[in-house]
Amino acid sequence: MQRVVLIMFVAMSLVPAGDSAGKLLSSQLGVAPAFIAWSRFLIGTLFVLPFLPKGCIALFANWRIWFRAVLLSFGITSIQIALQTEMIATVFAAFFIGPLISFVLAAIFLREPVTPLRSILIAFGFLGVLVVVRPGMGASTGLLWAVAAGCSYGAFLTTSRWLNTLGSPIAVVFSQLAISALLLAPFGLTQLPPFTGTIAALTITSAFCSMLGNLLLLYACQLVPATRVAPLVYFQLVAAVGLGWAVFGDLPDSWTWIGLSIIITSGLASTRLR
Repeated sequence: MQRVVLIMFVAMSLVPAGDSAGKLLSSQLGVAPAFIAWSRFLIGTLFVLPFLPKGCIALFANWRIWFRAVLLSFGITSIQIALQTEMIATVFAAFFIGPLISFVLAAIFLREPVTPLRSILIAFGFLGVLVVVRPGMGASTGLLWAVAAGCSYGAFLTTSRWLNTLGSPIAVVFSQLAISALLLAPFGLTQLPPFTGTIAALTITSAFCSMLGNLLLLYACQLVPATRVAPLVYFQLVAAVGLGWAVFGDLPDSWTWIGLSIIITSGLASTRLR
């Protein structure tokens, strides 16, 4: 389980790093969120292409792969819309309805084991999210988009476990990236930004960090059940707060640190349960 904790820590740090690059593009350089989401999938597809195993094209005939890609493309687009106007730490805190959704869906549809103590720890972690978010969670359109992204991501996490027998992680990642790029192409191609070195570098960084983070997430889901991976996704919030401070100057207050302590404590405690 210690290896899964390390994998998830790296993965959940890469994802907000990619979103921080996306926020720089949309909030400071005027790039459309739809283009950021589409380019992330397109560039990620090109990154993965040289490493494809044989037979991965067969995955495209499975409707579950398409369903998962729809969840992913909607979630990524929604969070890019939210990041355009909201602080990154607040967006990710609202987004963290996702692990709770994943926990419930995995228990209901995948019949994964759920103990009372694990349920309490998940609820305790979600309490930490509420401490970070605090007042006015539903007061802005941006945060509503973040909540929508979180719900989509929760379902995405559950399907990561649902599809882990269909192919290797790299093959599944390629299929989700390629299909999502196809779905979002009409929106991205109609909102192309001006080509500059800064926009190109941030676009590539956003795509690479997101692709690698999601690939590591799939590896983690192959090692343990989704109900055990779900609490570790809270590491993403820690990285989001750190990046928000380092990149955008959003220094966390004392309540945020309290919330983060609750989240980390509940997540790590949950990994120790049998």
